[in-house]
Amino acid sequence: MCLIRGRAGAKTSWLPDMRSLASFFLALILTCHPSAGRSHVLFIAVDDLNDWIGCLGGHPQALTPNIDRLAARGILFTNAHCVASACNPSRAAVFSGRRPVVTGVWSNQSGSLARCYPQARLLSTTFAGSGYDTLGAGKLLHSQGGKSYGEYFGVNQRWSPLSKEAVRYTRKELPTKATDNPRHLVADSLGREATLPLNRMPSDRKPAQADGESFDWGGWDVPDVDFGDTKITDWAIGKLKEVRKRPLFLAVGYYRPHIPLWAPKRFFERFQGDPGKLPAAKEGDLDDLGTVGRRWARRAVTAGSHATVIKHGQWQKAVEAYLACTSYVDHEIGRLLAALDQSESGENTWIIMWSDHGWHLGEKEHWGKWTGWERSTRVPLIVVPPRAQAGKFAGGGSRCQQPVSLLDLYPTLDELCKLKVPGVLDGRSLGPLLRQPSRPTGRVVTTTFDRGNVSLRSDRWRYIRYADGEEELYDLTVDPNEWSNLSGLPEHADTRARFSALITGRQ
Repeated sequence: MCLIRGRAGAKTSWLPDMRSLASFFLALILTCHPSAGRSHVLFIAVDDLNDWIGCLGGHPQALTPNIDRLAARGILFTNAHCVASACNPSRAAVFSGRRPVVTGVWSNQSGSLARCYPQARLLSTTFAGSGYDTLGAGKLLHSQGGKSYGEYFGVNQRWSPLSKEAVRYTRKELPTKATDNPRHLVADSLGREATLPLNRMPSDRKPAQADGESFDWGGWDVPDVDFGDTKITDWAIGKLKEVRKRPLFLAVGYYRPHIPLWAPKRFFERFQGDPGKLPAAKEGDLDDLGTVGRRWARRAVTAGSHATVIKHGQWQKAVEAYLACTSYVDHEIGRLLAALDQSESGENTWIIMWSDHGWHLGEKEHWGKWTGWERSTRVPLIVVPPRAQAGKFAGGGSRCQQPVSLLDLYPTLDELCKLKVPGVLDGRSLGPLLRQPSRPTGRVVTTTFDRGNVSLRSDRWRYIRYADGEEELYDLTVDPNEWSNLSGLPEHADTRARFSALITGRQ
């Protein structure tokens, strides 16, 4: 307000200064707007990443300095598990907040979430409805997931510098695929001839499928930017540099280390003087399993078979390739985080990094995902609070050992970002554990691997029941590799019965 005087200088009346009044009301509107002062979210999804990262200690040669620094900034959940141990059902659960028994997305063959459960309220859609700009890049949700974002960036070079069409074998070439002289030649980014596959192994999974993007591994002597994951990072970095009036939800989905285990050659070079160390394995590991368990382990469902890998002497090379691909995605995550820190959003952004499921590299004589064992279900999960809110949550480098589920991500973001979530969510918020990671919960989390196959994980036990009723029970405090199936021992009958009783409604 200002004092308005008449022509003679006498006081006449108190009238509002319209400019001051406008400024006051503008500030009031901005303060009351639902997006004012709200935190941004960087949501990082990694494909097929198990616990072979430095901060989880899953492999002695894991080289993931950027992921490790991220864990040192926030809370690392050391006992986090996927909802389903394959890409499609796991991601459907994360982005819908509902279990497979609700969505009908049980496997990679179930069809998309949009087809099976069209009424799903996707996480990105909820953010948009809550006043956020929503941006997505790369592999997030199977089939049409990009349409739920305000902006979406996809790549055709998903796992290689070439398009999927470029690495496909012709019917005439297919018989030579697993020989020492495969006839499939393609041009790389520099116009040079490249031969695929790089491991000279036959395809156990789909031997008649003329698709080079299969169970292969090796380094490509091409620039990083030829790979889709680098393109995804570049796009996301560009978006972080943009000035925004609304809070940002940025979901970035990396394709590595999904098979084929291809990455820029430089990430393989460190193994020349330090060959890949094989994971822990036990001869006769499957002897104490039932018929279904043994069949599940040895089937080439999502990758190749252990027998073929051993026959062709490729176990060590596969380990090196997986570690190399993991280092490559770590490098890209590092670039992304550096750009975030340099942006105007850096001080006020929640960072959540997760993997859709784990991956076997010969453990339990299995290659790939899609089992109920620890190697398939356990995933990296890191939550980093905004620096501006750091005092409200546990300090950087905190570790939570309580069992949690990827199903918890949606309700967690609902709480932290004050979203307008319509309907029911099946998980529970991790908010209490972000504040007090050591808080005991007594929780048991569930992973499914197709309809009727259920794996339960507590702080101590792993219980698996197959669709035909066959059971497995492991005490992970003394048997972290799940080598001793205790389900048939009388002294563990009560424990087995207790977990069995929990199965109903958990699928």
